[in-house]
Amino acid sequence: MKYKLHHEGVGILLTMFLLLCVVNGLLWGFGSNKAVAIVISSLSLVLFMLTVNFFRSPRRIFMGEREGVVVAPADGTVVVVEEVEENDVLHARAIQVSIFMSIFNVHANWFPIDGEVLQVEHQSGRFMAAYLPKSSTENERSTMLLLARNGAKVLVRQIAGAIARRIVTYPEAGDEASIDYHFGFIKFGSRVDVYLPIGTEIKVSRGDKTTGGVTEIARLK
Repeated sequence: MKYKLHHEGVGILLTMFLLLCVVNGLLWGFGSNKAVAIVISSLSLVLFMLTVNFFRSPRRIFMGEREGVVVAPADGTVVVVEEVEENDVLHARAIQVSIFMSIFNVHANWFPIDGEVLQVEHQSGRFMAAYLPKSSTENERSTMLLLARNGAKVLVRQIAGAIARRIVTYPEAGDEASIDYHFGFIKFGSRVDVYLPIGTEIKVSRGDKTTGGVTEIARLK
């Protein structure tokens, strides 16, 4: 597993680095209280390193049997596993599996299946805490409909949270989907919902930890 810096974070990190350099330079150059300068410099370093950690971009390859597999689209904790009525895109009952990402998780998102992208749409909304049930339908979100190689349709929804203010979704309709690749990124705390056909074999439970692109969360029938 190799780590690098995600391109979504380059501009933010450069801006933050320059601002912190200016602030700390002024403190050390003109400040009279060295104790305060040391504290602020230490906090600046911690803040910068936490942001670098947030924008990690690991390269992962799924090593198991790929036929019918559904992998976790994100690092985080499973907060929902239930049968629901999905009325926005599928207009049918489906099994919802939701993964909540804290600010300490990698925030790159992986395709959950191999197949084809059928539809991508962005919807404006609120910025409630992403772990709340209503966030799936009321928060800012980006929805992607995928067609698996066995003909099953899988819906993936990126949801903004109370801190997350930008969702990035890369593919367009007609693009290939592969569980080895990122399909998007959510900046600062959020969640990803996956809607699977009724009858899908679910491999995770609420409270389970997931690794994006690696953890098998389900098997399509």
